[in-house]
Amino acid sequence: MMKRFLQVILCLIFTTGAIASDVKIDRENCTITKDGKTYKLYGKVKIVDSFEDFKVKIVDSFEDADIKIVDAFEDSCGKVKIVEHFEDVKVKIVDNFEDIKVKIVEHFEGVKK
Repeated sequence: MMKRFLQVILCLIFTTGAIASDVKIDRENCTITKDGKTYKLYGKVKIVDSFEDFKVKIVDSFEDADIKIVDAFEDSCGKVKIVEHFEDVKVKIVDNFEDIKVKIVEHFEGVKK
């Protein structure tokens, strides 16, 4: 009886967590919205281990966005400058349970249509 109760509770926790972290990618505005907060998919990015704004998985195919890492002029869709301070967004690089999949590119950056 107790084992069944714990299974039900765990199921509710994981289901609620999946619903609570609703992620939407706005391809037209080059943004990602998670839990009601919207972030640009360009600009200054800090890579963190915890307290991230959203989770990113780096892939070779089937990506949501193509990202070009730049040293300056990170002001258009898909251009990202990696920084340690004064970031626009904090991301955590993950292997599973990502919010968005990105491919690192040299040309033709942006959100996939």
